[in-house]
Amino acid sequence: MSNFFFYLAAFALVLGVLIVVHEYGHYFVARRCGVKVLRFSVGFGRTIWQRQYGPDKTEWAIGLFPLGGYVKMLDEREAPVDEAELHRAFNRQPVGRRMAIVAAGPFANFLLAIFLYWGVFWHGTEELLPILGTPPAATAAAAAGFEYGERIVKVGDNTVQTWEDVRWLLLQRAVNEDSAVLEVINKRSEIAVRRLQLGGIRESGWEGDAFSRLGLTFYRPKLPPVIGRVLPSGAAAQAGLLADDRITAIDETEIEHWGQVVGLIRESSGKLLRIHVVRDGGAKVLEVRPESHEENGKTFGRIGVSVKESEISREDMTVRVSHGPVASLGKAINETWDKSIFSLVMLGKMVTGEVSWRNLSGPVTIADYAGQSAKLGVEYYLKFMALVSISLGVLNLLPIPILDGGHLMYYLVEIIKRGPVSERTMEIGQQIGLTLLLMLMAFAFYNDINRLISS
Repeated sequence: MSNFFFYLAAFALVLGVLIVVHEYGHYFVARRCGVKVLRFSVGFGRTIWQRQYGPDKTEWAIGLFPLGGYVKMLDEREAPVDEAELHRAFNRQPVGRRMAIVAAGPFANFLLAIFLYWGVFWHGTEELLPILGTPPAATAAAAAGFEYGERIVKVGDNTVQTWEDVRWLLLQRAVNEDSAVLEVINKRSEIAVRRLQLGGIRESGWEGDAFSRLGLTFYRPKLPPVIGRVLPSGAAAQAGLLADDRITAIDETEIEHWGQVVGLIRESSGKLLRIHVVRDGGAKVLEVRPESHEENGKTFGRIGVSVKESEISREDMTVRVSHGPVASLGKAINETWDKSIFSLVMLGKMVTGEVSWRNLSGPVTIADYAGQSAKLGVEYYLKFMALVSISLGVLNLLPIPILDGGHLMYYLVEIIKRGPVSERTMEIGQQIGLTLLLMLMAFAFYNDINRLISS
């Protein structure tokens, strides 16, 4: 239950910050353009909190349903306006000002993403080095000849430092290219070039984890199968396992490294296992029944032991990546731009059918990712918030009536035809836009429910 509330809080914070920033963008530019703002609301439906502030007595409110917000401005199309305030009505503003006010919301989301990325890049993050595990058979990585322990140093002409660099560059290339050339170096300092086929990502409609589909697995050092610590209340302690026991076999499977121990125990929830160990030079066989443990809807076994620390250190697998304030700002702008363009490309491919609609995520999936990123640390949580902020900005700029992009489309038509779009046209557009938005929401909720059922 505490896990649920943690995830809910992480999601609420992301949602609250993004909505406030988006709506404040509209509010800020509207005020600078001389437009009177009547109401600033976070959420829809029945008002649960409300106060008035400022010379215009603007109402600041929180609605019962927090999935959105709005800024209500003085407008003759919604209510009669006193003649003395006509110059402050939104509909009386030049088309350029109206466009600026509408575009300010998505623009604020992009600015937030840049700010968050800038802070994270400047502060620095600890990232996994792009060192490869053994690729599964019959995968693109296995066919390319990748080997255990190789480190990726280049993707195409781009030098990479982390797994995140590799992932992002491969995703970008997979949009239009069938393969990517990767340069790797092994533990003997030998350099090799591998050509990785990327077609499998597109063929599957971009569903699931691209790395797993390609066969690029994370490096896990082959630690000696020696127990370092035994939890007093765990199944291992009850069976008589002790620290410094070396596990040589589990049932009929010979054990060479700790990864095998973890894998077999996780797959044996509730099953009785015969664990062969060497202790003080003598052999022993102990029977252990792994306890069932559930996490993220999946059940696996555990016995309450940890591996003994070895000479393999954290520094061998991770790197601290940070940049100066100026370099971080440039990188943040590039990151925001690249991810915005990538989001637009993916949305376009959804429309053409090249990308599956099952990739569309709703609030449940976003809440899950918010909780997961928050557990990893502040830097990961802020990067997740930046990514969602970019997505919100891109979504709102789509030329769909009812969204900011739809209003911008109307204003462009107004500029071209030298006159405003008719009320009837706008009404029809609003109905079409609302229908499209409801369809998108329905797809997203369906995908969320499907992921919950299948997980």
